[in-house]
Amino acid sequence: MKHLLAPILCMAALASIGGCSELNGIFLGQSPLERFQRNIDTILADSIFTSTKCGIEIVSLDDNEVLYKRDEATLLRPASNMKLFTAAAALSALGTNYTYATSLYCDTTITDSILHGNVYFKGFGDPDFDSAQLADLISGLKAKKISVIDGNLVGDATYFDNINWGSGWMWDDEPSGFAAYNSPLTINRNCVVVTVTPGKAVGDTVLVSIDPPTQYVSLVNEATTAPDTTPSSLEVSRKFRERLNTITVKGSFPLGTKPETDPITVWDPEMYFMTLAREELQKQNISFAGKILLDTLPKAATLVSQHLQPIDSVITYLNKASDNLSAENTLKIIGAAQYGIPGTSEHGISAVNRILASWGIDSTKYLMVDGSGVSHYDLVTPETFIQLLRAIYMQKGLFDLYYRSLPIAGVDGLLASRMKNSPAQNDLRAKTGTIRGVSALSGYVRTADGELLAFSMMMQNYIGSGEPYRRAQDAIGVLMASLKRK
Repeated sequence: MKHLLAPILCMAALASIGGCSELNGIFLGQSPLERFQRNIDTILADSIFTSTKCGIEIVSLDDNEVLYKRDEATLLRPASNMKLFTAAAALSALGTNYTYATSLYCDTTITDSILHGNVYFKGFGDPDFDSAQLADLISGLKAKKISVIDGNLVGDATYFDNINWGSGWMWDDEPSGFAAYNSPLTINRNCVVVTVTPGKAVGDTVLVSIDPPTQYVSLVNEATTAPDTTPSSLEVSRKFRERLNTITVKGSFPLGTKPETDPITVWDPEMYFMTLAREELQKQNISFAGKILLDTLPKAATLVSQHLQPIDSVITYLNKASDNLSAENTLKIIGAAQYGIPGTSEHGISAVNRILASWGIDSTKYLMVDGSGVSHYDLVTPETFIQLLRAIYMQKGLFDLYYRSLPIAGVDGLLASRMKNSPAQNDLRAKTGTIRGVSALSGYVRTADGELLAFSMMMQNYIGSGEPYRRAQDAIGVLMASLKRK
């Protein structure tokens, strides 16, 4: 693979600064566009594509000219490129000023620093809400001089339905952090972060810490410290088959190895939220001896404090970090906003289809079953992604935020280490997509003479690592950034 891609990357980079006559002479007598097309053909002629399906389309947004296409009308699994649909529809349906809320209420009077009644937490699906923000929320009780709660802590999770996973998600993805359960009462991405450090000597039990430290999870640590010449066999998991919040650490971890950190999902994220709330009350010296429950917020409850998360920060994290929980929560929020409470994935998808149809995109030409692309049921064509990228580009009030949310080649997000020191660095902006056997990249890039291109590259049905396919995408990305036609 390298013998094909490396020369193209090098020549594209040199040609962009006028230092490589070979690139201009590869195909004598051809136009810059014809040479561009032939170079992509050369990349895709590599043997790794013999049994792999590959669909590509590249279009100039300046004049809608198609610069390259191959199997662009073939339905392929988009992986996290599906988030491009969710993010675009969210900005359209919710607006650029929308905020994700998490709120604290009480339902009765306060006398002599005692709250005579219940405290309620109402969640609206903020995927970025964390323990620090929970502490700020609860400090609203301290601001009212409350030191005793004579009632219960109640969580209201009715803003969504009770289907916590996307359609077609793989059971054995659990308990990996990327497969967290969606919930209107989300906190710490509905995970705990487990850090494992080798012991001081061979044979010692490894050291394990859990962040946040909470009684909601328990720990079974059976891992030992191995000689530094031994490969690691460390396994960090949760007893997810049993629906237990018991973290298990097994295997061996070599002496002197750097700590390993793993986000692990929790079962029943709503009660995780409420347990952390109870523990935060203790930290803030607010006495509480009642129960933690899930119920509906009474109409007469009074707002005490509220945390608001702007949509721009949520969509930016969704795309740059390719966060699945952000996409799934956002999809249900779209559904609630368009069809009423509770928000469901089905209603969210209906809203996405309706929005895209209003932009001229035929919803019968793709299949969307979740908001994140984790599902292998999702099917989209490169042609449809181009239609989406063009459509959101035409929505001037939405495009700037959408464009800024995409990872930048060689700079940030999941493209931070890709296309570095090439003409594409700090230029190409695109959404990555990776599930087993699938690699995709769709977004925007400016050519060497300033032409804005939209592109979609979808590669699937391979065995093993996706790295060779990402290298092919990067090589094409550099060719696009290096293209001079004017």
